[in-house]
Amino acid sequence: MGVNNGSAILEEEQQETSTDQSLFSHYRQLAHYFSLLCFLLTIITLFQTFCLVQITLMFQSQSILQETKLRDLTNRLEKLNQSYRLLFSQYPALNEYCPVSNSTTSERVCRPCQAGWTHQGEKCFLFSQDRADWISSQYHCLALGGAVATVRTEEEQVFLWKKAQSLSHGDSYWLGLRSSGGDRGWQWSDGSPVEKGPKFWEREPDQTDSRELCGRLAPGDDYRRSWFTYRCSNLLRRICERRQATLQ
Repeated sequence: MGVNNGSAILEEEQQETSTDQSLFSHYRQLAHYFSLLCFLLTIITLFQTFCLVQITLMFQSQSILQETKLRDLTNRLEKLNQSYRLLFSQYPALNEYCPVSNSTTSERVCRPCQAGWTHQGEKCFLFSQDRADWISSQYHCLALGGAVATVRTEEEQVFLWKKAQSLSHGDSYWLGLRSSGGDRGWQWSDGSPVEKGPKFWEREPDQTDSRELCGRLAPGDDYRRSWFTYRCSNLLRRICERRQATLQ
């Protein structure tokens, strides 16, 4: 009996020892996995921190670069504004082509023609309200940097005829047509012969007429028959022309 009891106790002790060893081994594995997990979390945290630092540095670098570009553009804009103001102060005539459209911002709108002139093709036209003889009309147009209007194309003729209809209320306008009689025939105000371009006479002028005659545009019913001969000493409105302004 005593021997059997001792064997049983020894077996129980061996079983308890085996159980303790198994638990210890299990705890060691858990501790190992926990350590590995902590290591991985530390690596992930360090990587995230590194990425955040890189992103922050990148944004800071871009911000500094953008601020530098903005300062550079601001300085350039200020220099351009200074040159812009200096240009208009040195050449006041530019104000006639680029008037201020917004008094608050001093914004300007540039046009190819001065105020009061009408743009068509490569020319600017001015339809006067006052009346004068043909020679005085030519002087008035020359003083404005132009001449009494010439008609080089049918498109110009249609434009002048329609504009005269809308403005004159039936009044005629001097054109740059003039005849001194004799062999010289009809000429434009620049000296070129009328025969070289389109003609829109209501009646073909008598080439043998020795009187000093000039041509007028009458806003009638047909643009193709709207030129009339008239004594140059008579008083009429006028159409002045000048070339449009360009940047060249």
